Amino acid sequence: MPQEILFPARNSFTLAPCTDAPLAPDEIRGRTLCTLVSQGTELGWANGDDFPIRPGYAAVFRVDEVGPAVTGVRPGALRFAMGPHRSVQTHAAALTLPLPDGMAPETAVIARLMGVSMTTLMTTRARPGDPVIVTGAGPVGFLAAHLFRIGGYRVTVVDPDPGRRTMAEQSGLADVRAAMPLDDAELPGKVALIVECSGHEGAVRDGCRMLRRDGEAVLIGVPWRKLTDISAHDLLDVVFNGLITLRSGWEWQLPLLGRDFRWEELLAGYNNAPHSIFGGFERALRWLAEGRIPLDGLVRVRTPDDPAALYADIAARRIAEPFIVLDWSGVEG
Repeated sequence: MPQEILFPARNSFTLAPCTDAPLAPDEIRGRTLCTLVSQGTELGWANGDDFPIRPGYAAVFRVDEVGPAVTGVRPGALRFAMGPHRSVQTHAAALTLPLPDGMAPETAVIARLMGVSMTTLMTTRARPGDPVIVTGAGPVGFLAAHLFRIGGYRVTVVDPDPGRRTMAEQSGLADVRAAMPLDDAELPGKVALIVECSGHEGAVRDGCRMLRRDGEAVLIGVPWRKLTDISAHDLLDVVFNGLITLRSGWEWQLPLLGRDFRWEELLAGYNNAPHSIFGGFERALRWLAEGRIPLDGLVRVRTPDDPAALYADIAARRIAEPFIVLDWSGVEG
């Protein structure tokens, strides 16, 4: 019988049996090879109010069954999906992607976290060559910094944690700071974009002070709780007088799948959506396959057999690596 990680109640974690519905005509199904843990998000869910929760962020699975309406996918293929922590994956084939040849599954699932800031990369008014500051060098911020570096931006990373700064520097990010460089001779007033990945209101306010007029501050980090006594006026003053655009970094502002350009729909006022969530995932998988994201020594592989111990280690920050992947190969399905 398939197994899944389940949060039955607040701060309660278990591996439980689960069942599969009959395969729909447009779906594919197969044994899970690995899944990706989104640390902050999943701990946030575990401290929420609505249960049970079936967590999970991304999965790679080997296709065993193919619905009769599916074309272009064969049994044995490896596919990426936004799947839960579960020993068997079932997804609409259109909402999965093939792995590039030779890519390790534990590398491919990182594409999911890249997608969080990929939306900002695809929607920002900032252009390659512009200065960009990424605040917070956790998993999402680390990847955001590299995405914008690949895109040709001048990236500065700000994080007070020395371990995260060392990790960022060793990964090849050239400009890493412990605090916002408000007294820098070059950056203040010239930054085009703040990519805020910490969820800290102080980082938002100080980041906005770095922006040029008509710059953007995009909030990707979740503000799980109040961390300072900063007033709304402290932020609104700099936003208003700096002509700053302050907006959510909500990744779902893009459609799941892109659409081809059609003149008649454009003239009728429809959005043809050339960018999409899965377009971002596809780009992320390609950049991972090309080795553009340095991941050596940054991925911890665990098994899902003891979820309570896993999430206790995450909460206590006993796992040094920023990316945690669960290996499901030893779990009966």
